[in-house]
Amino acid sequence: MMLAAVLAVACSEPERQPDQAPTGGEPETDSGNFVESVYERNFVFASLQGDSVFIVPWLMQTRQLPDSVMREASGWIARGGVWDSFYKERWWTPPTRAPNRILPNESLALLVGDEGVVDGIVFEDPPRSLEIIVGQGGPAWTGVRGGTFQLLTGSAYLADQRIDGTILDMARASAGSQATGGDWAFLMSGDSAHFVLAADVEHGGDVDSAYRAWALYDAEEFQWPDVQVTWDRTEAFPPARRDVPVEWLIASDDEAVEGHLEAVSAEIQAGEGPGPLLPVRALYEVEGRLSTVAGDFPVRGLVVHERR
Repeated sequence: MMLAAVLAVACSEPERQPDQAPTGGEPETDSGNFVESVYERNFVFASLQGDSVFIVPWLMQTRQLPDSVMREASGWIARGGVWDSFYKERWWTPPTRAPNRILPNESLALLVGDEGVVDGIVFEDPPRSLEIIVGQGGPAWTGVRGGTFQLLTGSAYLADQRIDGTILDMARASAGSQATGGDWAFLMSGDSAHFVLAADVEHGGDVDSAYRAWALYDAEEFQWPDVQVTWDRTEAFPPARRDVPVEWLIASDDEAVEGHLEAVSAEIQAGEGPGPLLPVRALYEVEGRLSTVAGDFPVRGLVVHERR
């Protein structure tokens, strides 16, 4: 599908700096022992449009290796249940003291403001072009391992159409033997309620994933530090020889949060590895319902599932 899109979100806040160092500390080199670090930086633009949601996820990762930094960036557009994976690159750069800083490469450009704040992401590969200008900051939340999650207001321009929406800017990091962060979700209910859920570790490890949830509703913030997200239904994904979730149950012991999500469309990709089980990344457009102390909300949005 040919893509001709321009997204623009007004106003930037120079004090916004969600880049994270790993909770395990910086890589150790003076003793000769190297500690590998992994950094995630994700931007998701989302807007409700009738009975569907328009989503533009930009997912970026850097991995600090002994003699280089491996960088990956991917971009999608999801609209009306159709996913367009319009950008995917992997490249290597020399070692740096700030590997968590995302960098441009070829058709990916970055707009950087004061103090290194990312003000925009530009994709240019004629005749396709996509631009996201990061906008006015809202509430910012911190995960159990120090990752940050911030909501920003914005407007999107697709051809001659303006779309008002919201951006989630998230950053996470891990170091050494520490498990990487787990699945996460960005959900919306109308213009007044936004929800973020994030797991501390990847699903299927030695320790069960524990989720935190945050919400912004009519300018009031809510936080739930202990939420369980279980797979209510799965489907086989043969390319990775794994099952992937397609329905989720959400609950907390104090019943402050309850809900159900179901995938309505998906973009699922298998990664590289020695096998037999391969890495998998799944992006879902979901719909469902959340019940909280603030009320009962029909929700739509994005769930990201990864098994590394």
